[in-house]
Amino acid sequence: MNWKSFILGVAVGAIGGYAVKELISNKSDVSPETVLELVKKQFKQNGPISGSWIHMEAEPYKTQQIHYRVYKGGISRTNKGEDKQYEFIADATTGTVLEVRPFKNEFALKHNQ
Repeated sequence: MNWKSFILGVAVGAIGGYAVKELISNKSDVSPETVLELVKKQFKQNGPISGSWIHMEAEPYKTQQIHYRVYKGGISRTNKGEDKQYEFIADATTGTVLEVRPFKNEFALKHNQ
């Protein structure tokens, strides 16, 4: 066996291993628990929260022609005796919050009319 073949084999193996590592690390999601903790931390900057939840499975989501895999969840807070709930949508790959909106309970809206 000559040294050129050996060195070429080692180099190709190292480059291949690095490429596989990068592909695997780019495809992994942030855990839903981590995303929920990040969202709670951001909400706590504006006051205490009284509850939170998150769906444990990422799901497809499209906004402005961009496709994501997201976690959906919610945060509750009490402000001046009034309970307010918010829904959030966070990117499953990065944990970045894509959208926050007040929670609208459609069941309660239909029955209060």
